[in-house]
Amino acid sequence: MKQVSNKIAAVFMALVVFLSTMSFTVGMHYCGEFLVDAALFSRASSCGMEISKSDDCEEEETIKDCCSDENFVFDGQEELQFNVFEYSLLDQQVFLPEFVHSYVNLFESLPYKHIPFNEYSPPIIEVDIQVLQQVFRI
Repeated sequence: MKQVSNKIAAVFMALVVFLSTMSFTVGMHYCGEFLVDAALFSRASSCGMEISKSDDCEEEETIKDCCSDENFVFDGQEELQFNVFEYSLLDQQVFLPEFVHSYVNLFESLPYKHIPFNEYSPPIIEVDIQVLQQVFRI
C-alpha cells in the first residue's frame, strides 16, 4: 500500500511540474456577444460573418464588425528552482554550536562499577538437572 501511494504521489508531482512549465494558447471567436468557437493550441475558426474592409469603399469603414477574436496566452514557468534550501555556515553560527552542545550533554554517562567475577566463565552444564528430576516451576 505504501509503494502504491508513493507512486501516486510521484506521478502527481510530475504532472504538477509538467503543467507549471507548459505554456498554451486559448483562442476564442465571438460573434456579437456569443461564443462561436474556442480552440486550444490553435486559432479559433471564424463564423464567416466578418466584414471585409477595402480601400475603395468608404462606407464599409463606418460599419462596425460584429465579430471579434480573443486569444489568451498562458505562459509557463521558464526556470525551475532546484535549490530550495541553501545552507550557509555563516548564517548558522549560533545554531550549530548550541545544537552540538545540547546533543552532547543530552546523554549522561553511568558511573563505573567494578564487577569482581566478570573475568570468570560460567560452569559448564553437562546434564540438565531440572529435566532429569522433572521439576518445573510454573
